[in-house]
Amino acid sequence: MSESARRSLAELVGDGGVVVLSGAGLSTESGIPDYRGPTGRARKADPMTYQQFVGSEAARRRYWARSHVGWRQIEAARPNDGHRAVAELERRGLVAGVVTQNVDGLHQAAGARRVIELHGGLDRVVCLSCRERTPRLDLDARLRAANPGWDAEGRINPDGDAELTAEQEQSFRLVPCLACGGVLKPDVIFFGENVPRVRVDECSALVAAARALLVLGSSLKVRSGLRFVTKAAELGIPIAIVNQGPTGGDADALLTLDAPLGPTLTDLTGRLVPAQ
Repeated sequence: MSESARRSLAELVGDGGVVVLSGAGLSTESGIPDYRGPTGRARKADPMTYQQFVGSEAARRRYWARSHVGWRQIEAARPNDGHRAVAELERRGLVAGVVTQNVDGLHQAAGARRVIELHGGLDRVVCLSCRERTPRLDLDARLRAANPGWDAEGRINPDGDAELTAEQEQSFRLVPCLACGGVLKPDVIFFGENVPRVRVDECSALVAAARALLVLGSSLKVRSGLRFVTKAAELGIPIAIVNQGPTGGDADALLTLDAPLGPTLTDLTGRLVPAQ
């Protein structure tokens, strides 16, 4: 990445009013893989869809067995330099808010305050019948108790599940909602499921009020995130994209940087004068 590009990014962010749109690429340095970036290109597993999940108990058993293993890595992940840089820029008054496509909670763990989780969060569980939300840690303890002696390991996927054998999946026991006995689902948006309209509207309003949009670690290959880049472009809001590899929003961007997130954002904060 050229010195000119680094200076241009600092000038854009230094004027403040920036809204960050983050994707899985921001969390890869915390050990969480992505689907479409450098760590995800060799992955063959397709994520479970919402329709599959609600359609059969076998699919739910498969999901929860894999997620029970994958949750260990998600829960143990810690914010990296990129997350910390975003939180610092918010603290300095330069970042007005974060719209994240990630479900790992690492922005908040780094100290960012105004974060909208577009796709929800893996740290919560929701009942599909009574809609009660409970902590994922509580469910983890219940699943451990229901599956004494069950243990498995597998390669972790970006949405927090692991690749297991059919035998491991089929021997896993599910637990119901404690309040009503209903089906439990992680409080995240599955493929094939719509983001709630009120959440989309909140994100759209934040982007519309921005002076600039900064995209971090998102390939922008799906409409879920790309729509906010499209909206910013329609409103004449300047867009900067930092990602490893091309994105679906490059044509609308004022500035694109193909670079690792942690070092680039650390350099960015170093170029900006801290608030007094």
